[in-house]
Amino acid sequence: MVTAPAASSPELTPRPKRRTYSAKEKLRILEEADRVAEPGGIAALLRREGLYSSALTDWRRQRSTGVLNALTPRKRGPAPAAENPLAAELAKANRENAKLRRRLEQAEAIIAVQKKVAQLLGTPLEADDGDETR
Repeated sequence: MVTAPAASSPELTPRPKRRTYSAKEKLRILEEADRVAEPGGIAALLRREGLYSSALTDWRRQRSTGVLNALTPRKRGPAPAAENPLAAELAKANRENAKLRRRLEQAEAIIAVQKKVAQLLGTPLEADDGDETR
C-alpha cells in the first residue's frame, strides 16, 4: 500500500506568482546589464534575476523612447473600452421610447374598451381622424 506524503514538497509553490518590477528595479537591472563586459555576463544576470532576454530588450526600448510610464508595471488583461459620448444620450432616448410605447399601448387598450362599451350600449362613437365606426 502506498501512502500519500504528509505535506507537499517545499520546493513547489501552490501557484506560481508573476513578478512585477518597479521602475527603480528595472533601471537598476538595465544599468547592471550595460556595465557587463565579459561574455556570458548578461546571461548570468538574467538567470540571477529570473528574467528572459525579451524583458531586457523591451525595457531598453522603453527607456530609449523616454515614455514616462513605460517602466512601471501595467495591469494585465484587456484594455477597458472607450466610453462612447453618445451612449448616455442613447440610453435616455431608449428609456423615453419604452415609456411612450407603454403609454401608447394603454391608450389603445382604453380606446378598444370604449369602442366595445359603445357597441354594447348602441351609441355610435365619433371618430376624430375621419375613420368612422359603424
